[in-house]
Amino acid sequence: MTRTTAGQRMALIRARLSLPQVRRAAGLFEGSHTSILTGKGNDFEDLTDYQPGDEVRDIDWKVSARAGKPIIRRFERDTDVFTQLLMDTSLEMRALAPSGEAKSAIALATAETLAYLASYRGDRVGLVYGNSAGAMRLPARHGLSHLDFVLNRTEHAFEQAQAETNVTAVVDYLLKTTRERSLVILVTDQFWPTPAAEFTLRRIRERHELMVVRIEDMPLTAEGVAAMADIEENLFLPEYVREDVELQREVQAERAMREWGASELLARYGVLNASLASSADILPVVVGLLKRQHHAK
Repeated sequence: MTRTTAGQRMALIRARLSLPQVRRAAGLFEGSHTSILTGKGNDFEDLTDYQPGDEVRDIDWKVSARAGKPIIRRFERDTDVFTQLLMDTSLEMRALAPSGEAKSAIALATAETLAYLASYRGDRVGLVYGNSAGAMRLPARHGLSHLDFVLNRTEHAFEQAQAETNVTAVVDYLLKTTRERSLVILVTDQFWPTPAAEFTLRRIRERHELMVVRIEDMPLTAEGVAAMADIEENLFLPEYVREDVELQREVQAERAMREWGASELLARYGVLNASLASSADILPVVVGLLKRQHHAK
């Protein structure tokens, strides 16, 4: 498989995002870090023209009046801020999302967007990924080449995935290997946490900020799909089986119960979460999640 260069990958990511969108989302990242480290320092750096997406509160009104146009004040950051991508690279992620895309493709595009936005605002970006066979970590660093390395490693992990999911084990691995207080963004297709994972959830919330993005499953009632396979249970589900109304009710009820249980636990520990059905949803969902995190501070 031919891989893109770092420059090509960044160009493709930028093509999906307009500058105002990037500035707005990066500004929201600033707010998501307020309880981790100082996102904005006290040392004045320079003045620059206001651009759509910049924070209105940064406008220097006296200078703007003299210049006849909006001018913002920029500040040096006091210290590095860490964003950790926590990726579920299990076999289950090869299944299809409601859009018909592979869940792994949506997860990779989500990682690209999050990594680019974090890097744009100057964060160090790190990666922890894995499944039931184990987990790996790339330490958080700056730089375009590092960002490309992180994303290539994520893509390769999805391509080589053979083991089932174990989100709790991957989170535990992050806790063992990541000391820097960080914004951790978990991307998975699982309803995590389960009740058995509450202790792990409590531990990660004691040390890090956490957000969860879940890639949705293809609905059992999806039209135009001749057959489905439940990768986790190793079951083949032809269309005539999926048309069974009682089976549909049982599956929907079971999914609803797991979703409610995970959402209730996340809410209890102050963790915001959102779901994705397609790659087209990524930017609005990410911006919405960051807005909620920003207003929760």
